[in-house]
Amino acid sequence: MKHWVIAAFAAAMMSTAGFAEQRHETVAEGLEYPWSLAFLPDGRMLVTEKPGRLRVIDETGLRAEAISGVPDVLHSGQGGLLDVVLHPDFAANQIIYLTWSEGEARDNTLKLGRGRLEGMALTGFEEIFAAAPRRNTDVHYGARLAFLPDNTLLLGIGDGFDHREEAQRPQTHYGSYVHLNADGSAIDGPFADAAPGVYTIGHRNPQAIAVDPVSGIVYSNEHGPRGGDEINILVEGRNYGWPIATYGIDYNGALVSPYTSYPGMEEPMLYWVPSIAPSSMAVYHGTMFAEWDGDLLVTALISGDAVVASGHLRRIDLEDGEVVDQEVLIGDAEARMRYVGVAPDGSIYVLTDDPEGEMIRLYRD
Repeated sequence: MKHWVIAAFAAAMMSTAGFAEQRHETVAEGLEYPWSLAFLPDGRMLVTEKPGRLRVIDETGLRAEAISGVPDVLHSGQGGLLDVVLHPDFAANQIIYLTWSEGEARDNTLKLGRGRLEGMALTGFEEIFAAAPRRNTDVHYGARLAFLPDNTLLLGIGDGFDHREEAQRPQTHYGSYVHLNADGSAIDGPFADAAPGVYTIGHRNPQAIAVDPVSGIVYSNEHGPRGGDEINILVEGRNYGWPIATYGIDYNGALVSPYTSYPGMEEPMLYWVPSIAPSSMAVYHGTMFAEWDGDLLVTALISGDAVVASGHLRRIDLEDGEVVDQEVLIGDAEARMRYVGVAPDGSIYVLTDDPEGEMIRLYRD
């Protein structure tokens, strides 16, 4: 088991004050491109691996046996087995939700399904939602999922990269969040003639959705192209701008749009230029790092600046709903960081995006 004493990284807009000693340790190794995790009530953790396995980590470490009953996935490009989320009443019903890409590299879509966890098997697994139309690309799936306080679901869906103009058309699911009942049925939204469940539009590649259980605020983040990564506050019926309004430029150096803002479109709560490639996000509530209560934790796939060497975990310091600072919490792991989650004891778990991925725990003695 690896242990480090956390180092403080100072950069533009990053605080160097208030650093109590934190530690991080590697608690599991040998995960193949892990993408998401869920904390079970009995202390075990479920981890998705993009090639299509659902793994269990317990007090002894990573179990060799994968959970059976997982759907077949398209493991290509950015696709594979993606998010895992527990039903809010999991303790009573044992239901878990998965998102995955299905099909072939040039004919596929994002799907959502659910099943009952019984021992080391998913039983009665059923597909309950599929994004439409199907796509001919294997990138920009989105795929993050979260329950709202009323036990309905929000699911982020990417623009498929080659279909970015469709993010302004609620008649498709490209570049949108959709609102679903727990059984996957769509909830009618505010857009006329919309695809089933469309809740917000104008997104590029949603990478996180985090619901603050105290304030009820719904946060999301998404990748820009070269620059223009965003954190947004999601409100039903709003248009978040892509590709008309963006702080990023295209990969060939051309402008995506001359506009960074546009009438009738939402401004991001926070954006990054250059990109950090935010890959997940959590709202922190807990006693272990009580001074961070209500702040956002964001994993990043790349550095974004010369001070942080690689992917990293950072904290977004919020006061009265406004961003006042940023702080890098783990920046020395030399890895792309894919997922962050807050455990019941207030410690923080991170997954690294690698063929020999790790689970890292950030804690305080």
